[in-house]
Amino acid sequence: MNTKRPACAAPAPASTAPAASQTYSYSSLAHDDHADTALAEEVALAIAYNGISQAVMLVSPTDLEDFIVGFSIGSGIIASADEIYDIKLSGRGSAQQAEVQIASRAFWNLKTQRRQLAGTSGCGLCGVEAVEQALPELNALPGAPLPPAHWLEGLRQRISEFQPLGQHCGAVHAAVFMNDQGELLLGREDIGRHNALDKLIGALIRQAIALEGGTAIVTSRCSLELIQKVLRAGIQTLVSLSAPTGLALQWARRHNLNLIHLPQKSAPRVYSPALENKA
Repeated sequence: MNTKRPACAAPAPASTAPAASQTYSYSSLAHDDHADTALAEEVALAIAYNGISQAVMLVSPTDLEDFIVGFSIGSGIIASADEIYDIKLSGRGSAQQAEVQIASRAFWNLKTQRRQLAGTSGCGLCGVEAVEQALPELNALPGAPLPPAHWLEGLRQRISEFQPLGQHCGAVHAAVFMNDQGELLLGREDIGRHNALDKLIGALIRQAIALEGGTAIVTSRCSLELIQKVLRAGIQTLVSLSAPTGLALQWARRHNLNLIHLPQKSAPRVYSPALENKA
């Protein structure tokens, strides 16, 4: 994975997006009283590459540049961040737009895919037109040692510092990166679990953080699209706080991805590599 910081790392967006959370009033069903609470916001982000509309994603209105870089890589639109030349954000309120300039080769590959995504916060494969696009040919990872067990001790509690929005109002997922020393470096949050991972991948690339020996941690269930995103990014270990699907497990084993489930009240479960493949 090329970790060169793209030229688009610090655009000057001309958009006015809402804050990550807003305060709303509600009334009690059982009592005649009222109160206020903070709720997570979401916006519709229309993404166009070289002037051609590609996707409309519902996302939390934070770290949008990270999201665009991570989404572009995780969706296979670009192979490395240096294929993005520019990002321009615009829009107001819940309607946001991103104009992304990418290399000619990447744009040609994008047009041949004929993908038109109508994304939601719950699905990472909406609008894929053929099964080959949902199950693409991806390179296997070289394989990496599993993280030591003590790196995962108390992990659910330790990642809470990377979930300020979740702690404040809930309703969001988080993705956090642990480096090859077992240190938690950064995290990203979003209403969409795959969006949170896209933001994390984009942030790692834009900040030129080494991925070798690192671990991505996701607070959501682990399904196929999350596996595909970390494979494309070159992250070799994925820890999920919820169980993986069978297809996610099969892909992790086939592509040499370390896949670990961290149950709430029991020891970490290593699903990949398979037991019979361990040295």
